[in-house]
Amino acid sequence: MTMTLHGYWRSSASYRVRLAASLKGLAYDQVSYDLRRGEQRMPALHRLAPLGLVPALEVDGGSLTQSLAILEWLEEAHPSPPLLPAGLMERAAVRSMASTIACDIHPLNNLRVLQALRRELGASEQAVQDWIARWIRDGFAALEVMVRNHGRGFCFGDTPTMADCCLVPQIYNARRFHVDLADFPGLLAVDARCGEIDAFARAAPERQPDADGASA
Repeated sequence: MTMTLHGYWRSSASYRVRLAASLKGLAYDQVSYDLRRGEQRMPALHRLAPLGLVPALEVDGGSLTQSLAILEWLEEAHPSPPLLPAGLMERAAVRSMASTIACDIHPLNNLRVLQALRRELGASEQAVQDWIARWIRDGFAALEVMVRNHGRGFCFGDTPTMADCCLVPQIYNARRFHVDLADFPGLLAVDARCGEIDAFARAAPERQPDADGASA
């Protein structure tokens, strides 16, 4: 089975997939689209992802889109080590945390939304920063409670799960945008714990072949 991840080094959705693949020890090729230059509109990507969003995972001639769906596919196709716990309720709890990030926080701060705020609604940079911080902090407040209830070193239990694959990229984004995270010690502790694991380090944005250190 050959896999190619179509993404962008600083896309948090692509980062989630890299983390899951890294934790499972899976090899894959990468194709990069620079979102700052609008390369996500290239026909080559749209053939794989009709919405023109990354990531897309190309697998043996087929393609998968949407990061949570890709994480679920990776879990089913490569179940060891597991990124979901065994129990039914426990699995639902992890999915709830992952969805809080991938569905409630991240879409509101995605590049296309921020561009629409600036270009179509005339929002100032301060207004955009306030918008970003608002939705991250609202979501993190809920996640802080979830991690307090379920975590034992990680978002859920004492091993990494899909929830950690979503949380670490979102904290990376929050720091990029200078969001104050002092109110979320539980989340910061999980992020620090994940940072001690080589699989997380390998998937970090700055370690990717297309990383350029730009600030945009």
